[in-house]
Amino acid sequence: MTKVDILRRKYPKFIYKEYFWKILHGNLNISFDFRISSEINFRPKLIIKNVKKSQVEKVGYRVLNNLVFNLGLIELLSYWKAACSPKIIIEAGSLNKEQISWWKDLINNGMGQFFYENKINFTSKNFLNIINERKRGESEIYKGKFKNHVLVPIGGGKDSIVTLEALKKIKQEITCFSLNSIGLSKQIIKVSGCKEMIIVERKIDKKLIELNQKGFLNGHTPFSAYLAFLSLLLAVIFDTKHIAFSNERSSNEGNIKYLGRVINHQYSKSFNFEQKFRKYSKKYLAKNVEYFSFLRPLYEIQIAQLFSKYPKYFDIFLSCNEALKTYSGTKKAAGKWCGKCPKCLFTFMILYPFIKRDKLIKIFGYNIFENKELLPLMLELIGERNFKPFECVGTKKESLVALYLSWKKAEKSKNMPFLLEYFERNILPKYQNLEKESQKIMKSWNKQHNLPKGFEKNNKQFD
Repeated sequence: MTKVDILRRKYPKFIYKEYFWKILHGNLNISFDFRISSEINFRPKLIIKNVKKSQVEKVGYRVLNNLVFNLGLIELLSYWKAACSPKIIIEAGSLNKEQISWWKDLINNGMGQFFYENKINFTSKNFLNIINERKRGESEIYKGKFKNHVLVPIGGGKDSIVTLEALKKIKQEITCFSLNSIGLSKQIIKVSGCKEMIIVERKIDKKLIELNQKGFLNGHTPFSAYLAFLSLLLAVIFDTKHIAFSNERSSNEGNIKYLGRVINHQYSKSFNFEQKFRKYSKKYLAKNVEYFSFLRPLYEIQIAQLFSKYPKYFDIFLSCNEALKTYSGTKKAAGKWCGKCPKCLFTFMILYPFIKRDKLIKIFGYNIFENKELLPLMLELIGERNFKPFECVGTKKESLVALYLSWKKAEKSKNMPFLLEYFERNILPKYQNLEKESQKIMKSWNKQHNLPKGFEKNNKQFD
């Protein structure tokens, strides 16, 4: 019997018991009550800074209850995964059949990497049941109108910077949102000149970290889906019509097939999820909020070219996930580019053609193309070995284009680093149309997006 089987038998039920919220010291404090046994319960917390009682009263208690309840549904995935219980019991609120189906679909797609890495057969008939045990009255969606402002989630990476600068260019009223603000995201918001800012603190229950250290299950959850639900709540409270994420078309490409299903590390960044969330949110959460991704028409490498125009951010942006990891609380986050992970290599690849070599080396600390140990990762990124890494990286085709454009630049300077030299000898001869392909990708504009008309029509940033 596997560890997964043992845990599922020992903890057959995951219970979403209750949610709580109150205004305390000028902040909206939210907590949830999750349980997998009488001995193990979780109480994760969320603090939304600077929320007035009048804002909550305008929204209405029943509307806020519904938004917080749904936020708990996406929050619970981080705790459910510890034992992967075959039943999720919902006592905190009520879901209809369509909603239960929607959440099962999100779990199947958004938790795909977790299932793959833990060798879990999530396709079996009775793998998961979501059950309403205590019926409540009809939840209330928000049908009010909003100010024509834009909420922009800011991480530490280049994509949200490009979105922010583009929206500034077309004179949009912007409110920045930062979750668990690290110094870098605060610096980015300060450098951007964004005056309206929402700060949110999310506190993971330490018991989850303790269980991870004891050998309970761990792995990837659809974090961008969490941000979608949280942003929806913020948009309603802070009277904001538009939510502009920075997810690009590259996120639509999956990584590997498992049990006949495509596993996509970036599923909750994909257009597929965006479409489903828009439909769900308009029907069950807030009718008039417009959730979309501002960068959806573009590839990552196109975004990198746009980012290269904003050198004021070069010293403060950070797209390395390894830099933020604590490994279940066993290590302190490094807070700087590791220079060894797929994300670092990919980011270096797509920026190399557009930023001066010396400036790029200053950002990363050294010329990543000189690191011979990264050859296997480079081959994975372009589809020549294994499968595309489980990271927020671009498509295999654009990775090829990035290497091609980098190689062209290096050839002109007569300074060919190891990885590009390998590319020249072993990869380039296999692909005869990379010049044409690079032109095609760099001029590409995908029509599969949800950009509101004014945003697409007036946006000259990408011309």
